[in-house]
Amino acid sequence: MPNLSKRIINLRESKDWTQAELARRLNMNKSIMNRIESGERKVSADELKAIAALFEVSTDYLLGNTNIKNKQSSDSTKENKYTDADLDRMLDNAMSFDGEPITDHDREIIRAYLKGKYGK
Repeated sequence: MPNLSKRIINLRESKDWTQAELARRLNMNKSIMNRIESGERKVSADELKAIAALFEVSTDYLLGNTNIKNKQSSDSTKENKYTDADLDRMLDNAMSFDGEPITDHDREIIRAYLKGKYGK
């Protein structure tokens, strides 16, 4: 977990926190934090979530699965990035499993799903 250790250290240092301060904020013993940062101790799932929440980053970022720090909201109330014209262009290029153009019925189901109105 060297990547995890490095990311925790970098995030901690960006806040100008000591290991003791980070451990206090996580309600963790300072020696445990030292072992985590040195890579001598694995991080539990709960600890990983707590660290991610404290630094407002994703667990994927901490684990090195992405370089995007900020959490991405899956909140369905978030504004849709695509316009109706964008959806039309995507659906015009969509094909069914057998390579034929999708039916109008399927097109409307897909449109509703992409807009977050289907299956809830």
